[in-house]
Amino acid sequence: MTTKEPSLAELKSRAQLLKPGIRLGKAGISANFLAELDQLLSRQSLVKVRFEGHKEERKTLADALAEATRSKLVLQVGFTATYYRRIILNPVVES
Repeated sequence: MTTKEPSLAELKSRAQLLKPGIRLGKAGISANFLAELDQLLSRQSLVKVRFEGHKEERKTLADALAEATRSKLVLQVGFTATYYRRIILNPVVES
């Protein structure tokens, strides 16, 4: 049984109710930050990120985070961006 992907409108609606789950500080994107964001997306599927002190680079950083975490940028408003990645319940391990 497969579940269908939520529509973009559904994701945007859910995103408005979220509080930022993680903040991207002045240090920028680090391996630790990416690992934590990846872990949040694995547990919650929809995560809001707040950009602290990145006024000029927000759009570039938002796109880079989506690519690095294999997620979809759902919504970007001001200093926040929301990402979606489908949760895989039983990952297949190839040997």
